[in-house]
Amino acid sequence: MADYGEEFEKIYIRYFNDVFLFLKKLSKDESIAEEITSETFFKAMRSIDTFRGETDIRVWLCQIAKNCYFSHLKKQQRIVDIDKVELSDNKNTIEEQILNRSEAMRIHHLLHDLAEPYKEVFMLRVFGELSFKQIADIFQKTDNWACVTYHRARNKILRQMEVENE
Repeated sequence: MADYGEEFEKIYIRYFNDVFLFLKKLSKDESIAEEITSETFFKAMRSIDTFRGETDIRVWLCQIAKNCYFSHLKKQQRIVDIDKVELSDNKNTIEEQILNRSEAMRIHHLLHDLAEPYKEVFMLRVFGELSFKQIADIFQKTDNWACVTYHRARNKILRQMEVENE
């Protein structure tokens, strides 16, 4: 059991900053990011035996972090009415829209329904702020594959937003 704790400690040390920065970007609040990062690693420690290694552990941790953040928002009753959100006419600013909390919630709902690998690639690029090279390494694909997959995911989200606005 000591080895198990030591292994998880290595995971914690290696990925704490990545998860914290992901949550800080998502929440735009350092104290919330700190709180949810702690909760994320607590939940990850309790469920590490369910991690099958099918994705990068950083992605798994960020997924837990994202779920913890959404739970936090629900508790704080900060989830906005999606029908009241307006779409920007500039299709090239999806990354900027992610930074807007209400747009982020709308995009997260759309992202939730997006098929893999589009969902994961989009999340790694936008929320994880990974380069196409880093994403390609995770999937053991080329940089070009990561770039094309990201842009296809982005376009799928934009098309769905347009459909909802009609």
